[in-house]
Order: sequence, then structure tokens, then C-alpha cells
Amino acid sequence: MSPPVHISFAQEVLEVPLAMILPLRPMTTRISGSRRYARIATSIKEIGVIEPLAVTTPNGRGQRMLLDGHLRLHALKEQSAETAPCIVADDDEAFTYNKRVNRLATVQEHYMIARALDRGVPAKMIAAALGIDEKLVLRRRNLLDRIAPEVVEILKEKPVNPQIFDILRKLKPHKQFAAVEMMASMNNFTASYARAIMAAARQDDLAKPDRAKKVAGVTPEQMARMERELESLNHDFRAREATFGDDVLQLVLASRYLQRLIENGNVAAYLETRHADIIAEFRTIVSASTLDSAA
Repeated sequence: MSPPVHISFAQEVLEVPLAMILPLRPMTTRISGSRRYARIATSIKEIGVIEPLAVTTPNGRGQRMLLDGHLRLHALKEQSAETAPCIVADDDEAFTYNKRVNRLATVQEHYMIARALDRGVPAKMIAAALGIDEKLVLRRRNLLDRIAPEVVEILKEKPVNPQIFDILRKLKPHKQFAAVEMMASMNNFTASYARAIMAAARQDDLAKPDRAKKVAGVTPEQMARMERELESLNHDFRAREATFGDDVLQLVLASRYLQRLIENGNVAAYLETRHADIIAEFRTIVSASTLDSAA
């Protein structure tokens, strides 16, 4: 039986006076002037605080340290609020807590917007809450149109740029999947990388192959060369992927054997005297924890 999961927060939401909340870092003009802060401030003004602030238990003077929600706290102060909804954390280590916070992924935001619209929430209200244009709300609702289900599965928890989906729609489903697989393997989900993959895709892989590709700043000759290079890269990637498991297994077995070999004093002394370069390579392999470090 699995051990019980410890809940890090009290389940009751408290209204805590703002004067009793102590932020752990100062609010700079760069942060308060950012687009992200403007969205949060607008959301609080329109519909209030959705996600409570995370605070510690009070000290002897009733003050609580703020673990998460610095932007929300600053917005509430600017809007002359007197209290803020808070949850109390058992763990008062802010660095540990922040690692546990999962920000809303792009696909999840799409589902949230779609559900809100389906339930009759006006697009104007959603736009005001998110701090974006009303037309953008409707675009976000159609975010996954003509996107392969396998692609959605890979991207559902990734904070990717929404422009990526506009680029993927220009590719056929199988090529969408191949493109996102490559992006995931490189851990690069930027729109510029997606455009580069599309520019290097073959004409037959486009959703509308009868239309010529047009990529700003890239000539037809450069696109043709990128197509060849991407095809070669995909081939090498598939070849490595097919043998990766066996290669790792062989590395582990070889590493353990060589470790026992060089731990033998007589063998190590002989190699040190006669083949210093070989025993140096053996030690490199033994100390390697991955194929990359072995290479």
C-alpha cells in the first residue's frame, strides 16, 4: 500500500490583512511595468483573486511571510484592498514551494477559455480577466483546430508559444507529430524553431502542397538545402533512437566489467606501466554516467 500523501497547505482559505503579509522580495518597476503584471492586475480588478496567496503561519506579531503571489499582493495594494485570500503552507521554504507550482500550459488555457465560452461567459469578460484582446480570446478557443491528437498529447503540459499551433497547421498531421517530437527532443518550443522546421519540410508534407512555401528571409535555394539537411537529421535521429536502449545497456555492462578489472591491483599496475593511455580510457568509461559523457 502506498504511503499517504502529505498535504502541504491548510485546506481553509483565510482573509489576511495586507499589512500582515511580508513579501520576500521587492517589487521593481521593471516587474510592475511588465505585461504579465498588467494581466494579473486587470484580472483582479475584473473578477477578483482566483488563486489565493500562499503564506506561512503567523509569527508572534501576527505577521506572515509571503511564499507565492508577490504580483497579486502588489496589485491588491495598488487597488487599495485591505485583505487578501490566503492559504497557509506547512513548509515555509519559498524556494521549495515555487518548484511545486505548475503554471497554466497553453493547451490547458485553451480548454479553460473554451469551457468558459461554452458556459456563456462573454469573451469580453474573459479578455479583461486575462489582459488580452477580445479577438485573441476567440483565436485561443480555436487553438487546436486541425492539430493532430498526438501533437496535443505532447504539448498539453508545455508552456509553448501559441504561434506554434499556427505554424503546425500548415503541415500534414504526420509531419506535425514529427516536428513536435523533434522540438521535444531538443526541449525547444519557440516559434522561430517551429518556423525553421516548417521551412525545412518537404513540399509534400505541407497541408496545402500545391502552394509554395514562403518564409521571410529565406530563399528557395536555402529552403531546398534545409529540406535535405532536415531529412538527414531525421534519419540520424531515428537511427540513434532505435539503438539507444541497447547502447545504454552495453555501456552499463562494459562499465561494470571495466570497473572490476581496474580495481584489480595487478591488472591496474600492468596497464599503468605498459598501456597508460588505455587505462585512462577505461577510467573515463567507468566514470561515465550517460552516453553523452562517455562520448
